[in-house]
Amino acid sequence: MSKKKMQFEVAENESIDDCLNRMKQQGYVPVRRTEKPIFQEVKKGNETIYEPVSRQIVFEAKLIE
Repeated sequence: MSKKKMQFEVAENESIDDCLNRMKQQGYVPVRRTEKPIFQEVKKGNETIYEPVSRQIVFEAKLIE
């Protein structure tokens, strides 16, 4: 991505508001929010089951001009 666009990921120990404030301090404004689920593989007998464990939140932001 160019300097005009950047991606910010919400860290595990960080709230969404903290991430948005961090973007604002660096001079960026959010454009898009993307969430990706994170699964854990659990084996029960012969079956393999995928259970959601957490999620990854990524903001795409553009530079404030």
